[in-house]
Formats: sequence, C-alpha cells, structure tokens
Amino acid sequence: MDESYQVAEAVGSGIGSLISLAFSVIFIIANWKLFERAGEAGWKSIIPILNVYTMFKIVYGSGWKFLLLFVPILGEVLAIAYYIRLAQVYGKSTGFGIGLLFLMPIFYLILAFDNNAQYTGPCTSFL
Repeated sequence: MDESYQVAEAVGSGIGSLISLAFSVIFIIANWKLFERAGEAGWKSIIPILNVYTMFKIVYGSGWKFLLLFVPILGEVLAIAYYIRLAQVYGKSTGFGIGLLFLMPIFYLILAFDNNAQYTGPCTSFL
C-alpha cells in the first residue's frame, strides 16, 4: 500500500510539472508577442529584470521607472496603475486594465493573442 501511494505521488507530481511547464511556455510566447508588437526584441522578455525594465519602457516610455516599485506605498499604486496603462497602450479600455489587475493570466493572454490589440506608444502621464 505504501508503494502504490509513492507511485501515485510521483505520477501526480510529473503531471503537475508538465502542466506548469506548458503554462510557462504559453506565457513566454505571450510576453514575446507583446514585446515584438511594441517594437522591442522578443528575446528581452525571457531575461529577468530586463523584461520588467523593457515592459516599463513600453508602458511609460522610461524603463527606469520600475525602480519606483521598491518605494513603499508608491510601489503598490504604481503596480495598479501599470496594469491599467498596459491595457491602454495596447488600445484597450480601463476596464480591461482592471481585468488585468484581478485576473492577470486570462487578460494577459487575451491581450497578447488579440489581433486587434495594437501598440499605440507609451503613456504620457505618470500614473
């Protein structure tokens, strides 16, 4: 009985790992598409820190603004505003940005794979 439990645990762990890998690949592809749509090299989306810098450059025009995420309270406000601005620079509404905030995986995929979502340039306002 103990052996069958270990086999079931190993199989379940393997299936969970495959599902996790599949979602990771899908999100890498989605991020790559958003980068390319904004005129950035897609490979930048897979390098840690550079991908956040580049996304802030896409959204705000200056990538260095991502450092403000480390400022208490301002970081939280900026994170919320970031999702709304991300939707807006790809031609989506503020409501879509709120959807990104609360249901990010679903709305991020919609944003990446929607052919109507065209990059319009960085947001001119700070928040």
